[in-house]
Amino acid sequence: MLEVMNLHTYYGLSHILFDVSLKVDQGHVVCLLGRNGAGKTTTLKSIMGLAPPAKGKIIFKGEDVTGLPPYRLARKGIGYVPDDRRIFADLTVRENLEIAMKSTEGKRIWDFEKVYELFPSLKKFDKRKGGLLSGGEQKMLAIGRALMGNPDFLLLDEPTEGLAPLLVMEFRDRINTLKGTGLTVLLAEQNVKFTLSLSDYGYIIENGVICYKGSVDELKENDEVRKKCGI
Repeated sequence: MLEVMNLHTYYGLSHILFDVSLKVDQGHVVCLLGRNGAGKTTTLKSIMGLAPPAKGKIIFKGEDVTGLPPYRLARKGIGYVPDDRRIFADLTVRENLEIAMKSTEGKRIWDFEKVYELFPSLKKFDKRKGGLLSGGEQKMLAIGRALMGNPDFLLLDEPTEGLAPLLVMEFRDRINTLKGTGLTVLLAEQNVKFTLSLSDYGYIIENGVICYKGSVDELKENDEVRKKCGI
């Protein structure tokens, strides 16, 4: 579904991504693991058109989408959940979801009912303003808002950052549920055990360079990866 080829991305004069390539097959959850500052967020932003690459190609569903603005990528079926959530603090939960509602190619899979079924807490706080939600609830709302766009492919950036262990387990179950619907996911995370428990394939990025890749079993069996990631 997605192929990223030889990306080089800059912030101003700072060279952040170096020849990054990765592939995500339809219906799979693929993880991008790395420490803070390794290049995970920049990779997702490059794919989503928020940090357009200076070199390289991004192919989505067989089409070259390199350099397209985010709104056009969203229309093509890419959903994006940023690490800082970016919900509308002065809008209610329902209004945050409503503002993102759209059908993709005439199909509607995700609506209020489906999102509230996935995240029952959001239904309970339907009329509460987004800024009054807890950090975990805001993450749920950010994911729910992305789903209201009915994407084929979801970019998830650090969904467990700052969450208590019980909420991390809940998010693991919810992402597994999304995988069960056939949604394709690229998941950028630091939490190695959480991420590998969900993923089919993984990449490890360091200093803007992909240094390891393989199936989850291959990564777990690689001594260097185990040492670096504490598996």
